[in-house]
Amino acid sequence: MSLAEAVQKQWLQLYPEEIPHHLKYDEKPLFKYLQEAAQENPNKIAIHFMGKELNYKEVYDSALKLANELVKLGLQKGDRVAIMLPNTPQSVISYYGVLLAGGTVVQTNPLYTERELEHQLKDAGVKIIICVELVYARVMAVKDRTPLEHVIVTSIKDYLPFPKNLFYPLVRKRDYPNLKLDIQYNDKTHRFMDLIKRGEAKEIPLDIDPKKDIALLQYTGGTTGLAKGVILTHFNLTANTQQCRAWMYKVEDGNERILAILPFFHVYGMTVVMNLGIMTKSTLIILPKFDPLTTLKTIEKQKPTLFPGAPTMYIGLINHPDIHKYDLSSIEACISGSAPLPVEVQQKFEEITKGKLVEGYGLTEASPVTHCNFIWGERVTGSIGVPWPDTEAKIIKEDGTEAEVREIGELVIRGPQVMQGYWNRPEETAETLKDGWLHTGDMAYMDEKGYFYIVDRKKDMIIAGGYNIYPREVEEVLYEHEAIKEAVVVGVPHEYRGETVKAYIVLKEGKQVTEKELDEYCRKHLAAYKVPRLYEFRDELPKTMVGKVLRRALREEEIEKLKAKKDDK
Repeated sequence: MSLAEAVQKQWLQLYPEEIPHHLKYDEKPLFKYLQEAAQENPNKIAIHFMGKELNYKEVYDSALKLANELVKLGLQKGDRVAIMLPNTPQSVISYYGVLLAGGTVVQTNPLYTERELEHQLKDAGVKIIICVELVYARVMAVKDRTPLEHVIVTSIKDYLPFPKNLFYPLVRKRDYPNLKLDIQYNDKTHRFMDLIKRGEAKEIPLDIDPKKDIALLQYTGGTTGLAKGVILTHFNLTANTQQCRAWMYKVEDGNERILAILPFFHVYGMTVVMNLGIMTKSTLIILPKFDPLTTLKTIEKQKPTLFPGAPTMYIGLINHPDIHKYDLSSIEACISGSAPLPVEVQQKFEEITKGKLVEGYGLTEASPVTHCNFIWGERVTGSIGVPWPDTEAKIIKEDGTEAEVREIGELVIRGPQVMQGYWNRPEETAETLKDGWLHTGDMAYMDEKGYFYIVDRKKDMIIAGGYNIYPREVEEVLYEHEAIKEAVVVGVPHEYRGETVKAYIVLKEGKQVTEKELDEYCRKHLAAYKVPRLYEFRDELPKTMVGKVLRRALREEEIEKLKAKKDDK
């Protein structure tokens, strides 16, 4: 037995006695948790949304009503339904409503451009979309080029107790270009609230096999530049939510209040906030987007006990000039994901709130969480922690053999939360899933105790503000510009976003273009978070002997520049 194999079994010895090494998993449809919560505690508040409250019976009944109306629109078991909503009561109702109808959810980022939206709707074969009215014009612009048959439109204001003439709080018009609210309703375009009002709150007989039936197609970027659908079954999602519940062993069912700012359309927010909240019969305190001041006010007033988030959120809060004016002491635990958590941020946030903030790790292909530091036990700064119950992990070298302790290689994972594969992509599935092991593409190592550390990304993905950005996708847009000869995109260190997108440009001879013009151009073709924040024009790019751009060399240049600036100070 190698030292690595010995250590692999050893991390379980680190578990506090409250966390079991193995779990007994519920083999039932994901929507059963909402059904059980509504039956056992119907009057418990499930959702608080900016002054509006819905109890579990109201949420479940609304989801049932939507489910029955979706069936009337022709939805059959396994059909894909896109949900293109920011965090609102409708996003929870829609998610569970689709599952209660036997459908498969396709979560869709409301910031997607027409180009991104069209690809996803086509690739998934989406028949119905539920969208916020802010993106209606975008949906209709691509509808005829996709399999889309029905469009269901809702407004953030549908559940707001505010006068109708107020523009949506926490929504920036710049995020929603070509905003048009003159919607023509007909037999193909429907009001969400009309369906809820006329729908029947009756259960639909379904024969769901949790281990085989797909609950979710969650799209993740690809090195090819095209997003691909990750196939997650009901069992994948219930297993990961149960693992989360076991890890957070001090959580008291029915007594927690979870701050729900992480987007539900992101698999991290979906599992660690929405699904965990429903499973534990908690109250979800929903905000449609992160705003530091609004978040501080909400924490003081609504007193959440759990606050899963991304580093940018915690950074935004601790750097707010008025943070000490607000009482944040209700927060007991936070799991940070989506990007590395700086140790100074962790320490300052814990000092202010007196709660625990720990770093975890996951990826869409694993529903998403696989590792985490112990919230109420030993934790190691800079580490992603240890694998969750029933999750195996090891480090593989390029020759396929297992790495020794502290030897860097690719992190591979096996467990009940690992995906079934990529939608309609057998070759990419075979490359990523080998003998049941998920090859993450992340370079990592394991220490003597069994703690894991991410050191680099084998793939060139950029993580900015918690969002995954794939350089190839941005580069393809840049290459379509008539003035650009060559373009390469890298992630460079950024104090707030973790990383930010920088584009290096070589112009065609005789052509000119400004940074402002490129910014406007990219915003037409990319979601706002993918748009480069920095541009550098060069005569040539550093390349290998075979002509491959040395992306890492450019990133190292940026790191050296930042280091030099700090030294000068």
